[in-house]
Amino acid sequence: GGGSFFTGAGEAAQRLSGIMVGRRRACRGGFMGPTVADIKQRLHEADEREFAVLERSLVADARKGVRDAVERARARLAAEAAERQRLASLYAFERALAAGRGDGVIVGLDEVGRGPLAGPLAVGAVVLPSEPFIEGLNDSKQVKPEARERIAVQVKAVAVAWTVEYVEASDIDACGMTASLALAFRRAIRRIEEAGVRPDVVLLDGNPMRLDEREVNVVKGDGKCASIAAASIVAKVERDALMCRYAEEYPEYGFDACKGYASAAHIEAIKRYGLTPIHRATFCTAFTQPALF
Repeated sequence: GGGSFFTGAGEAAQRLSGIMVGRRRACRGGFMGPTVADIKQRLHEADEREFAVLERSLVADARKGVRDAVERARARLAAEAAERQRLASLYAFERALAAGRGDGVIVGLDEVGRGPLAGPLAVGAVVLPSEPFIEGLNDSKQVKPEARERIAVQVKAVAVAWTVEYVEASDIDACGMTASLALAFRRAIRRIEEAGVRPDVVLLDGNPMRLDEREVNVVKGDGKCASIAAASIVAKVERDALMCRYAEEYPEYGFDACKGYASAAHIEAIKRYGLTPIHRATFCTAFTQPALF
């Protein structure tokens, strides 16, 4: 079977079949069509237009491997289309928010590291151009670590401006988290403005903080707004890298693995070795002894 693979599919099918023609193999008394492996490869590489041609050409091919490959290609293309739509919605949503405020420059801000026992609070701020879209951009918690690294590089490459600002553990202990968040957000906005970019809209993830008259709050904004998502990823990648450097300075605590959060191994290390200067003492009162550093 499969001998009529591309019959009547038109110029596009002939173009797609070019690679196949040379691979037709002699069989008793004639030729056999392209193998299942050939077809799988073409389907794997096909875009939506090419898939439509291939699907029509394969309608009579009943081989299980071919039918499975068609369905896999259909599912892949549907997922890719959904991802394009999701990504476009991130940009469209924040432009719609800005439209009511003069349709000007948008800066998105997000925090990382509110809950750890050690290390700083980090706030990222990013101003993105309207294009290009950054592939895979999403809430940092929804992105795998290796993809975060790639996306952070892209954000920094295309951003009009970006920064990550920190509030150290000692200041969190002294001022509390609410004041520390406000301090970090204000620093981030100021740093963007010092770079020569004056935002018209300041998008913050979460509930109102009333830091700036330009502030617009978006609950779960890191999954809805492109610039907030970008800020969350850049802040996460930068803070994680910082915690890996701290792991070299304080190897007993496994900061490269836990990033300062309350893992069982981290808590056990605190009980055994005490606190370091980068620990938030007010977060560790349940399992502390006098500091050894």
